[in-house]
Amino acid sequence: MAEHEEDITELLHRFQDGDEVARNELVEAVYTELRVIAARHMGRERGEHTLQTTALVNEAYLKLVNIKSAQWQDRAHFFAVAARVMRQILVDHARQRLAGKRGGGTMVMQLNEALVYSPEQPQVMLQVDEALTRLSGEDELVGKVIELRFFGGLSVEETAHVLKVPKRTVEREWTFGRAWLRTELGPSAAV
Repeated sequence: MAEHEEDITELLHRFQDGDEVARNELVEAVYTELRVIAARHMGRERGEHTLQTTALVNEAYLKLVNIKSAQWQDRAHFFAVAARVMRQILVDHARQRLAGKRGGGTMVMQLNEALVYSPEQPQVMLQVDEALTRLSGEDELVGKVIELRFFGGLSVEETAHVLKVPKRTVEREWTFGRAWLRTELGPSAAV
């Protein structure tokens, strides 16, 4: 893992310096990992949803490599930003779906290991996004843990690696963040 991490970090730095060969190698190095993250979002949904895993990965990757001001520190930084970009894409998609069908009603929100996009419940994505923005304003680390776990679909171990904190810290912040979200989102949030 460390060697792979160093390879990606080197490719990111070379790409930043304008090396087009590094850009192509970077695509090969990160695409599979981005696809795994996106698949976590999409994998548990019915086949009729309109946003597909490949589309999410491609849109996220295009946004990531076109961030001109990015000063990629390392692999962990890249995947943390990837989780945020995927969150933005999913929230934008949910907003578009909601604009097409203005409806109400109470729904049960299941926020377990990863929040996956559901076209039947775009309000859930928007409510979680708004709550997460508030949470991040109060405690940035908890916000990052929740973002990486829900929107990035990362495991506890992967989240600890990306944030460079102990696994126990992620577990503690995950527990706190879920409780905080339960309070913010109300009794229908099954976190």
